Amino acid sequence: QQRALLAAARVGRPHSPPPAPSVAGTMGGDPTPRGDFAVLTDADLAAFREILGDDNVRTDARSLDACNEDWMRKYRGNAGVLLLPARTSQVSAILRHCNARGLAVVPQGGNTGLVGGGVPVHDEIVLGMRRMNAVLSVDPVAGTVVCEAGCVLEDLEHALNARGMTAPLDLGAKGRCQIGGNVSTNAGGLRLVRHGSLHGSVLGLEVCTADGTVLDLLRTLRKDNTGYDLKQLFIGAEGTLGVVTKVAMLAPRKPTGVDVAVCAVGSFDDAVATLRDARAKLGDCLQAFEFFDRASLDLVLSTLRGARDPLPKTKAPFYVVTETAVFGEEGGGGGAGAVTHRVARRRVRAWVRSLTKRGVVIDGVVGEDARHASALWNLRERISVALKHAGAVYKYDVSLPTERMYDLVVETRNRLAASTSASTSASTSLDVSKVSVLGYGHLGDGNLHLNVSSPDGYHPALEAILEPFVYEWTAERRGSISAEHGIGAMKPRELAHSKDEASIEAMRRVKEVFDPRGILNPYKVLPPRSTEHRSKL
Repeated sequence: QQRALLAAARVGRPHSPPPAPSVAGTMGGDPTPRGDFAVLTDADLAAFREILGDDNVRTDARSLDACNEDWMRKYRGNAGVLLLPARTSQVSAILRHCNARGLAVVPQGGNTGLVGGGVPVHDEIVLGMRRMNAVLSVDPVAGTVVCEAGCVLEDLEHALNARGMTAPLDLGAKGRCQIGGNVSTNAGGLRLVRHGSLHGSVLGLEVCTADGTVLDLLRTLRKDNTGYDLKQLFIGAEGTLGVVTKVAMLAPRKPTGVDVAVCAVGSFDDAVATLRDARAKLGDCLQAFEFFDRASLDLVLSTLRGARDPLPKTKAPFYVVTETAVFGEEGGGGGAGAVTHRVARRRVRAWVRSLTKRGVVIDGVVGEDARHASALWNLRERISVALKHAGAVYKYDVSLPTERMYDLVVETRNRLAASTSASTSASTSLDVSKVSVLGYGHLGDGNLHLNVSSPDGYHPALEAILEPFVYEWTAERRGSISAEHGIGAMKPRELAHSKDEASIEAMRRVKEVFDPRGILNPYKVLPPRSTEHRSKL
């Protein structure tokens, strides 16, 4: 840090004193010390203003408060400047300057992440992408779209819908999340069952590497077998290898209608059986298959205004949500499109009745119209919003063998119950009886969202009960400790539960190729080099 201060002194007066090391990752644990990076100076700010203009170099308290903290208010940094480029050449110039100076940079999209990947840990410069928000081209014949990285997912969806197309992903945060961030975290979402992951949907990228080099990998070709597929390295890299500035991706045909069904089931095994049946009977039109437990539904009903129990006469332990797509001719009223949709809805209703008659589900409901379907979907989509309103939440996003994924929820509840008994005579400020464990997620692709809600806030004793237990339990079953949220600042030390030492070292070597000075999103993804964090595999 002294070397960084000396370097800053040669360039100009430090803009602000270097902050004390802060805690990175989860809410407790060992602090991640500040790396040997330069300190922002007035001369740096002058250089950024030359590149961007005064209005797009933000140092005011309101701008810095917003970019320094994640939306869950779980992670907070101490950035001294927010930069807002409007084109690739500006991103390139910023990175060229920062690399030469040794200034650390955090690329930031819509700031909707759940693992602290898009906010500073210390005083990194925040590179906000929101001004680069244009949809550049749409090709209905090829079924492709090209847009800038700051394009909000919902805005892209509206632009594509106008051409009879749709984006190949859908997220609860679609009103704020940006395509560049989606790509950089390899976001999964609700319709991965139909469209697959972004590793398959992204056709090309434009990326700025740490030294300002622009990699033009922006192609809309479905077939391009010309050597190494470099774009794949940046999908899911969380901005540690380069800053995504443009994206080319598949844009499938938009369904002319969708049907949503919610079914109550008596066990998790029955939920899995329903999935198996859906694939057999609805496979050609199945878009999404989700589940949530009763605890999740109760939280939504008690927390969010307007939420209604979809099956008020049935108090089941589990619920599954299916979405099926209708592909027919456009048209309303008595047109061919409306007829096709009525036929498709009858098919879904017949499927639900068949499951009920065979005892696979207890009861079910199919959305009567678009408004009812949206209300049914909201019961699943808004669980994370309800959790935020309920207090502090420990979020775990894991991939596991589908039939056994809910076992982790049961084991976590058992572990909390055991700790309650063990702590009755102990002196602790943690009241475990107030803590609740919820399970929901993407059953169709084996992705469990384990959430531990703590109304009294984050607590070291609670974290000690949960970690490393959750990661070790997942690793023992050869699952993944991050199905779709990424590693971010939360889980670098836990990466060894999912990657062997040789793989982690290979990742470090890739990082050194694209970012030898380590300025891009430091403290994220890769664990520190130490025997303590060596692979458990």
